[in-house]
Amino acid sequence: MKPAPAYQVLRDQLRDEIRSGRYADGQRLPTESELSELHGLSRQTVRRAFQDLVADGMVYRVPGRGTYAGGDGRRYLRRLGSIEDLMSLSDDTTMEVLDGLRRRVDIDAASRLRLDGDVVHTVVFRRLHDGIPFGHTIVHLPPEVAAMVTSSADLRTGAQSRQTVIGLLEPHLRSPIAEAAQSITVGAADDRSAAAVGCPEGHPMLRVDRLYRDTEGRAVELAVSHFLPEQYTYRITLHRSG
Repeated sequence: MKPAPAYQVLRDQLRDEIRSGRYADGQRLPTESELSELHGLSRQTVRRAFQDLVADGMVYRVPGRGTYAGGDGRRYLRRLGSIEDLMSLSDDTTMEVLDGLRRRVDIDAASRLRLDGDVVHTVVFRRLHDGIPFGHTIVHLPPEVAAMVTSSADLRTGAQSRQTVIGLLEPHLRSPIAEAAQSITVGAADDRSAAAVGCPEGHPMLRVDRLYRDTEGRAVELAVSHFLPEQYTYRITLHRSG
């Protein structure tokens, strides 16, 4: 029988060590250089093993800090492939509203929503999985869209529910959601997001900006989220077209 590739052997060994508790949840694993020297492997081989473990949700990487054991399920894994997947975020997470839906002037948000004026309606919340906060989100809505959910108890300060803002909105929209254009970058936790997820200010965060449009091309929601990499994995499956 042909021996398994070296990266698979290392991957399986590290997976077994994590599952056995040798590397506790949140504990940093050896670096690529350390593992390369320890096992007599190239750094490319070690990197490939880490890539597989990240894809499996066994470990996570924090830029500039290292690779950490994922803890078999304590971190939240979000798999996305459709608009329906975005709306299903409410299936296994909780939305806790920190600042209820209110009118405000925000020139940048209004511009991104392609509004004629500078007024938007904003709600701020954090999201939790199994009681552990992993994300801080600011959602901006056009005034006419916000009017559809102004009376929603789920968008008031202090409310906790298994909802998404877009899930609350869509039943009231004249046209269904057709697309969500998003950008993913790395940011630093400011005072609000740090307090929401329990990390120091300046801590590396995964920033996801998402703009929802309906079938008529109108922007109906802008969501700006910061996720704690220690508690959140974001996975997208891409398929070949045609």
